[in-house]
Amino acid sequence: MREATERGRARAIVEALRGVVGRAAAHVASADRDQAVAYDVASMSAAVAAAEELLNPGAGDGAGPDEGHGADLALLYAADVAADLAGRLAGRESLWGVDGTALDGVAAHVAAGRDPAFLERVAERVLATREAGPRQLSAELQLVRAAFREFAADRITPVADRVHRDDEDIPADIIGGLADMGCFGLSIPAEYGGGAEGGELAAMVVVTEELSRASLGAAGSLITRPEIIATAIARGGTEEQKRRWLPMIASGERLCAVAVTEPDFGSDVARITTSATRDGDEWVLNGVKTWCTFAGRAHYLLVLARTDPAGHRGLSLFVVDKPSFTGHEWRLTQEGGGSVEGRAIRTLGYRGMHSFEVRFDGWRVPAADLIGGDGGLGRGFYLQMQAFANARLQTAARAVGVMQSALELAVDYARQRSVFGRPLADYQLTRAKIARMAALIAACRAFTFAAARAVTAGDGQLEAAQVKQLACRAAEWVTREAQQLHGGYGYAEEYSISRLFVDARVLSIFEGADEVLALRVIARRLMRP
Repeated sequence: MREATERGRARAIVEALRGVVGRAAAHVASADRDQAVAYDVASMSAAVAAAEELLNPGAGDGAGPDEGHGADLALLYAADVAADLAGRLAGRESLWGVDGTALDGVAAHVAAGRDPAFLERVAERVLATREAGPRQLSAELQLVRAAFREFAADRITPVADRVHRDDEDIPADIIGGLADMGCFGLSIPAEYGGGAEGGELAAMVVVTEELSRASLGAAGSLITRPEIIATAIARGGTEEQKRRWLPMIASGERLCAVAVTEPDFGSDVARITTSATRDGDEWVLNGVKTWCTFAGRAHYLLVLARTDPAGHRGLSLFVVDKPSFTGHEWRLTQEGGGSVEGRAIRTLGYRGMHSFEVRFDGWRVPAADLIGGDGGLGRGFYLQMQAFANARLQTAARAVGVMQSALELAVDYARQRSVFGRPLADYQLTRAKIARMAALIAACRAFTFAAARAVTAGDGQLEAAQVKQLACRAAEWVTREAQQLHGGYGYAEEYSISRLFVDARVLSIFEGADEVLALRVIARRLMRP
């Protein structure tokens, strides 16, 4: 009976929220001109979409959840979203095109979901299980999760803090072990050596979360670059290119990196200036790319270059073959004077992968390495944007993994630490924090699986952008609160929570910055007539 009541309250809140966001999306005239309001509307649309998925008993992939706890989490999260929306709406009702009383009809339900006593009840379950909520995975995905959790415990967790502190390379046995488990072929069709079944992405989501739970920089991001490059090749490459490149990517024999961003052009991909000039049977690359994560260890660089001055229609994608290098610097030269070199950028977190600035100076690439051959000329922008949908989905899964790890560390510390003669976990404020963390993680996890289904079905660009934006911002809050619960120890590098905190900060920046996703992708889709 209680479960039905809580779920009914949550559903009423979500319906009211959906109505507000829908009216605002129809009212805001321009995402470019009305950026402050458009950003808020886009962000709230992602939060509301996640609340809807958390209400779905089938969220995840199959088996029945613990309905009572799931309903509690749904109500808690919906109430928090309502409070957030009310704050963003206050004083801007006319700009949203919404009456200030829009949420008055669900005020009692919001109050129930924000009642501290209710949050304490939710936290009791989380403190006992260290889980955000029901996983709702099929039997097959449960086996996948168990296998990668065991691998992470054996190979990744023992070295994660050391790799971060000393900015080391990812150990070869981690890369080799993941290759043996088929990690790099999760989204590559079986006919090309991968393990994807009908384009299904749920396994990729599960694997990414488990690896990121152990370490974002030493494992969780290893799949992203193969995802991007394999998607571009599968959608735009010739049959010969698919058979030449995809099996080697799937097996892990060839590691991958992506060279798109430039020093003067981050998210504004259409304006990049790195050039590719045809010279007989070769293309000559000149220019500088930055934030090329894993470019040292990679054998394949996916390079977006300008083959024609015609804006985004003049961009093409190349696969540049190179040896693998360890360390923070590398350089290659060709006969005739061409060179390419990389220098790692020192970063606050997200270490192990190393992000490089890569400089091409007259570097020659065979014409056969233009994705799609001559038919791929000018298609680079479109292929890259399509590939980013998978990458954004995968980044959301990375964020969920980081949040899950932070929750577990927070629960463990709260149960063990005594403050003023009482366990930290006994305090109401601690429990309120733990409960809100769990609800946020559960919502992001459910939405990630829903977005995976949407991308698998053939579109999913909106959902991938929404869940990426939501989960990455959530990861910053969850890791911050988990670190705060650790007190002074949370600021010490010997405690893993400090690594999670700085790693989470990068998630809202790469694979589509938070503001760019909100204004250029989400808001524009919502505001279409």
